Amino acid sequence: MDPVVRLAHPQDARDLGMLQRVAREGMQDVRGGALRLAECAAVTDWLVLIDDIDSVVLVGTWCDAVVSYLVMHLSAAKDRGVITQAYVQAEARELGLGDTLVEWAIAAVRAAGLGGIEAVALPGDRETKNLFERAGLTARKLTVYKALPPTEG
Repeated sequence: MDPVVRLAHPQDARDLGMLQRVAREGMQDVRGGALRLAECAAVTDWLVLIDDIDSVVLVGTWCDAVVSYLVMHLSAAKDRGVITQAYVQAEARELGLGDTLVEWAIAAVRAAGLGGIEAVALPGDRETKNLFERAGLTARKLTVYKALPPTEG
C-alpha cells in the first residue's frame, strides 16, 4: 500500500498527540532542541488546531496508520506560511512522506495567496535541514548563542 498525505481529520487527534510526544522527546537529544522545545509549545488541543482556518495540519499515512504530520500557520501579516512542526516516524522515513508533506504545505501557501514559506531546522538535525533544502527552502539567517555563567561579586 502506498503512503498518502492528506489534511488531518478530527479522528487523527489521538495519533497526532502520540506522534508529537515522540517528536518532542527526540528533540531533546538534538543540538538546539531544548531551546526549540521551550520556544515552541506543544499542541494541547488538536481538534481546535485542525479546525483553525489560519492553520494547516497534514498527516501522512502508510497502511492506514498515521506515521507523519506537519503543522503550519498561515500569516497574512507576515505574508508567509510558517511550518512549526514536522515529523516522520523513523520506520517511515524512506517513503517520501516528508517531501510530500512539504510539497502540500507549499501548495497551501500558494492557495492562500501568501508570498513565502519558512521553517526551522535545528543545527543538529541534518535530516530536517536536507528535507527543507530539497523543497527549495534555504537558510536566511543563522542564530548563534553562548550561555554565560553568572559572575561572582
